[in-house]
Parts: sequence; C-alpha cells; structure tokens
Amino acid sequence: MAPVRITGAIAAALSMSLLSYFLGRYRSKLSWRRSHEVVSSKKTRKGILDAIGNTPLIRINSLSKATGCEILGKAEFLNPGGSVKDRVAVKIIEEAIESGQLVQGGVVTEGSAGSTAISIATVAPAYGCKCHVVIPDDAAIEKSDILEALGATVERVRPVSIMHRDHYVNVARRRALEADELASKHRKASQEHPNGLEKHNGHIVEAEKQSNDFSNNSKGGFFADQFENLANFQAHYEGTGPEIWKQTGGNLHAFVAAAGTGGTLAGVSRFLQEKNNKIKCFLIDPPGSGLFNKVTRGVMYTKEEAEGRRLKHPFDTITEGIGINRLTQNFKMAKLDGAFRGTDMEAVEMSRFLMKNDGLFVGSSSAMNCVGAVRVAQSLGPGHTVVTILCDSGMRHLSKFFNPRYLSQYGLTPKAVGLEFLDLR
Repeated sequence: MAPVRITGAIAAALSMSLLSYFLGRYRSKLSWRRSHEVVSSKKTRKGILDAIGNTPLIRINSLSKATGCEILGKAEFLNPGGSVKDRVAVKIIEEAIESGQLVQGGVVTEGSAGSTAISIATVAPAYGCKCHVVIPDDAAIEKSDILEALGATVERVRPVSIMHRDHYVNVARRRALEADELASKHRKASQEHPNGLEKHNGHIVEAEKQSNDFSNNSKGGFFADQFENLANFQAHYEGTGPEIWKQTGGNLHAFVAAAGTGGTLAGVSRFLQEKNNKIKCFLIDPPGSGLFNKVTRGVMYTKEEAEGRRLKHPFDTITEGIGINRLTQNFKMAKLDGAFRGTDMEAVEMSRFLMKNDGLFVGSSSAMNCVGAVRVAQSLGPGHTVVTILCDSGMRHLSKFFNPRYLSQYGLTPKAVGLEFLDLR
C-alpha cells in the first residue's frame, strides 16, 4: 500500500481548521469571562435605595416553548424588599418628603395585604422614618412576621368592606391622623414646657406620658394611600415601563398583569402604548374581582349584583394583593385592550409548573400573571413577544399558597403534569 502524501495545501487547510477550532473555544471562554467581568465591574450602588429597579427581564423557557411565543417576566422579586412594591414605596415617600407632608422622624402608615407594607418598612429607615402597618388578619402570617422583623408596628384587623370604617385602609388613614394630632400636642407642650416639666399646685411634675402607639414619635404621620396615590402609577410610568421598553429594544407585542391598586398595570401600559400604540395591554383578573367586568363590559357588576344580590364580602380567591371591586385612581390611568379571567386552580398549578420546569419560585400574583401571559400568547398566536411581571417570590406565601393542607381545604390540590390546565399539552 502506497504511503499517503499530504500536500502543502492540505496541511495548511488542516492547520487553519485546528487553529479556528481552538480560537473559537478560547473566544467562547473569553466571552464568558468578559460577561462576568462586566457584572462584577458595575458601579457600587449607593445604599439600598439605589439598588431598587433595573431588575432583569428573563425568558420563561417552559412557557415560551409551549406557546411558540417569547414569554418574558420582569423579575421584580429581586428588588431589595423582595417585590415590585419597592418602587412604589420609594416614590410615595420621596414625594411626601418633597411636599412637606412627611418629615424625618415621622411615621408612614399604610393599609396593605403585605408586599407594599414590607417595601415601606424596608425603605422607610433610609429616610429616617418609621412604619405603622394595618393588615387584614387573613393575610399570610409570614408577611406580618417579616414586617415585625423589619421594625414596623403591625396592626391586624378583620377583613371587611372598604365602606366599613374598620377596613384596614381606613384604619391606616386614621392612624396617620392620630400621629399628626399627637405631634401637634407634643409641639404645644414643648413650647409651653420646654423642659418637659409643668407645675401642679406649686409642685414640678413630669408631663403626662401617652400610651399611644405613636407616643415615641412627635413628628407626625403620613398615610401612604397606595390605592389612590398617583405616585404609585408614576413609579411604573417612569421606571418599570421604560425598563421593559429598553430591555426588549421596543420589540414586544403585548403586556399583561393582574391589578390590585392598579399602579403597575396602569403605569406600564400607558408608557408602552405611548411608545407604540400597537402594543396590546391586558388585565388578568382573579375570582371575586370586578375589574374584568369593567374592562370587558364597562360595568363593575352584573345586573344581579347591581340589584343588591351581591355578597357583602365577595372575594373568593386565595391569591393575595390582586383583585378589587372598586376603581382606584391608579387603575383609571391604565390603557387596556382587553381582559382575561384566571382561576385559583390555574394559579396554583402554574406556580408548581414554573418551579419544576424553570426553577422559578413565585408567589400567587406572579403565578396569575403567568397564567395571563399564556392566555395572551394563545390569543395572539405563535411568534409574538409577551411581557409580564414576576411580582414577588413564593417565600411570602408558604402558610397558604404553598401549604398542601390549606389548599386541600378548598379543593385546590395541584394535580397537573404539564400545562393541560391551560389546554396546552
């Protein structure tokens, strides 16, 4: 057998192929290193407030593959306070300080089902302020535990209609007024008795001490009012919306989210549609909420409900922080093209599906948002980009939404293998 002769041209070609292979591997490693160097070389954030926002927009691989669309989630659970509400807390407090409604040493009061309160309790100390939270007693217990750990005063009240004086929002409003009244008394007392002493029958005695929750605070209160305060809307119009636009390069077809206060949905939808009115924006609404009817029919209630057969407390959902039966000033700012209904079962199944397939451990509102993203993708068809919000993680939902015993009481034990609960196989 004759020996194989390798010509100079063949040898050169082989050498170039080998060189290209090793250079490719080197460049790949170099690119990986550079990407990590970029992350590590970013400027130092100036305190916790500077670390809020600019959260990543992540591709939800499992849902994207199942729908043929690019489904992207804004990972708001990566904010320092653990939720999308960090943005709102900062905006509300900063506007209050700028307007003189809140001063250093004052107390911020809020009625909240959890996340907004946690965000306020997280950022308030950075402004030298305190936090007093009124929370419905059916909210997950870990939320009030977190609030207390953050140093907030927590007041749990029974869930009642917003028309009732003891609704948690109305109680929080009163607490701010009480703090203002106490501050006024302290100022008057300090003017009359600069040393904190006064005379009775010729004897010097200490001024009477208050037993109020705000007895150690003499700088007044400010009611955050997340439902009606348009700083909520503004936080997302100025922050979340522009970030989504930039992160997608403006290449998105739809945005969908549930609404509680309505601030996120309103701020993002209005910004995106002002940038491109072809972007479709949708609401996903949980059981018991009237917003779906408002968006699709123009009325909050059905004829039967309007005639007085409506339940006094109509909410029948285990999701927290979303769904409402009134129009807030924030929600009125939304620009929507339609709405979808979601169920508790769909939210529960979605949360487990994301955990198993994507490693995403999200809370009830985030799961409902992802149900909405799939519904939108199904309505638009393959090839579209749909963005939603991953509001918070599942860590705040362990006692209810992720509690098998609790779920079984309501017939909500998850059983799905895939996405068959949304008619996807």
